[in-house]
Amino acid sequence: MSQIKPKSVGIPGITPPSKECDDMDCPYHGSLRVRGILIEGTLVKNRANKMGVVERTYLFYDHKYKRYERRSSRIHAHVPPCLDIKEGDRVLIGETKPISKSVSFVVLGKR
Repeated sequence: MSQIKPKSVGIPGITPPSKECDDMDCPYHGSLRVRGILIEGTLVKNRANKMGVVERTYLFYDHKYKRYERRSSRIHAHVPPCLDIKEGDRVLIGETKPISKSVSFVVLGKR
């Protein structure tokens, strides 16, 4: 079997994985394009088939009390099988076209 060279996603600092996969929703080996925003977060759940939940925490300024509060949001993301990612890893996700009803992001790699 010949080694297929993974394509670049066009984001500096992101290296393609060394493993190969046949997933059509993989940004490296399939036809999925990465566009829009990039978010860094922690992979909280990775139980579904090729899908995970990424949690990001951020600071929100409350004008009434003149202080910051910590907030978090959870984002559903597609996890390609060519990436070796476990729960608890810091990951970078990128926005794509909608893959399913609640998934519009794909995991690009570890941070």
